[in-house]
Amino acid sequence: MSAIIEAQRLTKTFDVLGGPLGMTKTGAVHAVAGVDITVRKAEVLGLVGESGCGKSTLGRLLIRLIEPTEGRVLLGGQDLLAAKGEALRQLRRRVQMVFQDPFGSLNPRM
Repeated sequence: MSAIIEAQRLTKTFDVLGGPLGMTKTGAVHAVAGVDITVRKAEVLGLVGESGCGKSTLGRLLIRLIEPTEGRVLLGGQDLLAAKGEALRQLRRRVQMVFQDPFGSLNPRM
């Protein structure tokens, strides 16, 4: 069965800025490092982890709300990272991320 969404070596590193004007790169934070995920039709993926481990960042990378430092995201076989303009908007209509709100996630009436 073909993949609905697939991430290959997905990585996101955020620069840490400091110095007198806050403009000097003083380090980096590796929020997501080399993640591989494949979700096929009729599968459900639940991402669980402690606060600050990169769950939301991974979700944002998968739907390209933020750009990855490295890696690849395929949505229905199409390269999501290569899409621009209207093509990107069309691809984004096919995905949805449920942000972490435990009460809203467990109670559909909220």
